[in-house]
Amino acid sequence: MLLLTRSPTAWHRLSHLKPPVLPGTVGGQALQLRSWFLSRQGPAETGRQGQPQGPGLRTRLLITALFGAGLGGAWLALRAEKERLQQQKRIEALRQAAVGQGDFHLLDHKGQARRKADFRGQWVLMYFGFTHCPDICPDELEKLVQVVRKLEAEPGLPPVQPVFITVDPERDDVEAMARYVQDFHPRLLGLTGSTEQIAQATHSYRVYYSAGPKDEDQDYIVDHSITIYLLNPDGLFTDYYGRSRSAEQISDSVRRHMATFRSVLS
Repeated sequence: MLLLTRSPTAWHRLSHLKPPVLPGTVGGQALQLRSWFLSRQGPAETGRQGQPQGPGLRTRLLITALFGAGLGGAWLALRAEKERLQQQKRIEALRQAAVGQGDFHLLDHKGQARRKADFRGQWVLMYFGFTHCPDICPDELEKLVQVVRKLEAEPGLPPVQPVFITVDPERDDVEAMARYVQDFHPRLLGLTGSTEQIAQATHSYRVYYSAGPKDEDQDYIVDHSITIYLLNPDGLFTDYYGRSRSAEQISDSVRRHMATFRSVLS
């Protein structure tokens, strides 16, 4: 009864008193161990309620990001090496086929004599066709010059020389070639020659062509293979691109060849 008659202040102080724990009891030992354990942990290792914590969230995210970046870099390196080996095997296979290893002697659309050796030191994209072709040749030449323009717009890349060789020497003389090439690109070089000279050039690059029958107007179509050839600065045939390849795909391929090119003549 005396405790109940104390003032509110005294009652509040008594309510905050904790029951004593004897040092020799089990409860006393547990309290001492818990206090010692918490005193040995740093602030980053305890949570709000004193529970042990692992590495912080930011640290875990950083470790995960670094690990992922390492895996990504290794994958990209392996992929680049695989593409390089595939490209090298392709080049070796094409060289063993002896494509484009012969020379040619033709006239350009300005009447100047041209040989394959004249293009030494330049990257060349070459297409065989004829000026009376209704659709395929214009489309392929337009694709070829798109590639040239794409590569011209990228600083640091060497220029690419576009070349158009006729498979119809009967109609495609110097004047006809000059009129035709001006519609595509100012640097497009048109090459023509005699029947024998064209036969030699097409044979060197394994180009098929055959003139069809003439109609009543003496007009005819020349059936021929549809391929764009890439020559490296050594003058060696390096790659080819069929009709299904887009300008973007060809541009990417030429860039890769430029990046890995090592002259075998120097």
